[in-house]
Amino acid sequence: MTDADVVVVGAGLAGLRCASDLTAAGRHVVVLEAGYDVGGRVRTDHVDGFLVDRGFQLLNPAYPAVREGIDVAALELQQFEAGVVGRVDDGLVSLGHPLHAPRLLPGSARVLARRRREALALTRWARPLLHAPGTPLASHLRELSESGALPATVAQSLDGAGVHGTLRRVVEGFLSGTLLERDGDSAAAFALLLVASFLKGTPGLPAQGMHALPLQLAATAGDIRLETPVAEVEAGGPEAVVRTADGGRLTASAVVVAADGPEAARLVDVPAPDSRGVVTAWYAADQAPSTRLLHVDARERPTGPAVNAAVVSAAAPTYAPPGRHLLEASAVVTPGGDGPSLAALRAHAAELLGTSAAGWEVVAVHEVPHALPAQRPPFRARRPVRLERGLYVCGDHRDTASIQGALVSGRRTAAAVIADL
Repeated sequence: MTDADVVVVGAGLAGLRCASDLTAAGRHVVVLEAGYDVGGRVRTDHVDGFLVDRGFQLLNPAYPAVREGIDVAALELQQFEAGVVGRVDDGLVSLGHPLHAPRLLPGSARVLARRRREALALTRWARPLLHAPGTPLASHLRELSESGALPATVAQSLDGAGVHGTLRRVVEGFLSGTLLERDGDSAAAFALLLVASFLKGTPGLPAQGMHALPLQLAATAGDIRLETPVAEVEAGGPEAVVRTADGGRLTASAVVVAADGPEAARLVDVPAPDSRGVVTAWYAADQAPSTRLLHVDARERPTGPAVNAAVVSAAAPTYAPPGRHLLEASAVVTPGGDGPSLAALRAHAAELLGTSAAGWEVVAVHEVPHALPAQRPPFRARRPVRLERGLYVCGDHRDTASIQGALVSGRRTAAAVIADL
């Protein structure tokens, strides 16, 4: 008799979604997590009354996997404003969603009117988002990419649509912070898929931090054993075997490896994806701008390393104690490479926000070297989760590099396990 029906290795979003679905289907599930808490890369630290997530990240309530499987109301989502501010040589330009951010409509209209050719080109770039009803957008974009109708990379697609100037730099700045890349080499199809999700919903932060999301999943995920790193996984026999770093041994009918890309590649025969890294510095201040918008550098020659900056507490008041403000500045890092100068990051963030950094106090600095798997072309929305009978792998590296991808991957893997068992 096995120790469990299924052992899930990793308590990140994908592993917890998978374990929760398996538990709901009546399977006995054991989740092994190397860390001291659940969540994987989606974690929140409590520092002197501030909530600081491990890297600046937002929850988009428009993601289908969030709408279908998460109690968003229970998270008490505090939403940013649906738009972006670009720092240009002579000031700031704001672009907002006409329906979700009506306050920004007059300013957005002025920006677009002054740059009509740029605006028309941007419309051409977004045209692939129009597709026949009933056809999944991801499938539609993949077909366009495979046929050559949609250029492979973000940079190539913007070039092909004739998008140049200020509006291009605003879009590139926004996508740099979302995709964690600087040179536009991500798949254009994936970038457009993300843009579509932002057009449908306004991202925000749970009242208790992003960690509230995995905690909600963990409540129904079965037997979770923390601080239990896994050394080895064996499958192919009558039962699967998981050996833990402390010499323990568990048997199961199936094992799901739900680790990040590099760790999954260590445990099972899947290639390790290239990773995108991020460093986020969090600052406390007595005074700060009231903006609930993301700020990016839209100048021809950016003056610092920040891909975005935000006054987080303006959108999410629970992230700061009364009378204080919380700000973030994020920069892209290469796994194994040197991070940016924190002094330069701080100065650049203040410049993007149009304020002074005098009086800012460092609350925390988080470097996440494997924050996202790189999503280079060719665009593949889904990779196999079943390696062989009894052995499965899930994570955002099997779907799309996003919370949506992690949740979908976990759900797909649970369905595959249930079908086999």
